[in-house]
Amino acid sequence: MSTHENLLQGPAPTLLPDDLPAARERLTSGDDPVEVAAQAPASSLVWAVLAEGSLTVGTAAADVAAYAYARTGYHRGLDALRRAGWRGQGPIPAGHVPNQGFLRALLALSEAAHRIGEEAEADRCATFLTDSGTSADEVRALRPTTK
Repeated sequence: MSTHENLLQGPAPTLLPDDLPAARERLTSGDDPVEVAAQAPASSLVWAVLAEGSLTVGTAAADVAAYAYARTGYHRGLDALRRAGWRGQGPIPAGHVPNQGFLRALLALSEAAHRIGEEAEADRCATFLTDSGTSADEVRALRPTTK
């Protein structure tokens, strides 16, 4: 009996550890994202929330801030993915809650890049979402709805 791995299936999904649940809980309870970022700067989710908030403002200054926030969340997420064994490809499931901060930061980076005219980066980020086994619509649905 053979126990060889099927290499045609590609890499296994990367599931980030839930190492910053307190930051997520604080955001959920309505704490100021800036205060949460000051206490949990390694959280991609915090930076994604800040970027998403800036994207709703509609000014060039806010779009630049969104880009900076999203880029920080993206890079923090890449660091976490690499620590979790990700090697630059393969699924990053959106249904796994700890992955959502990175994916939201990646989507916000794509949107902010588009707004400031960085079309190559906007496209690269959108492709990265698809290559990760998700879509912009699926990740956008992870954002809380405003009342």
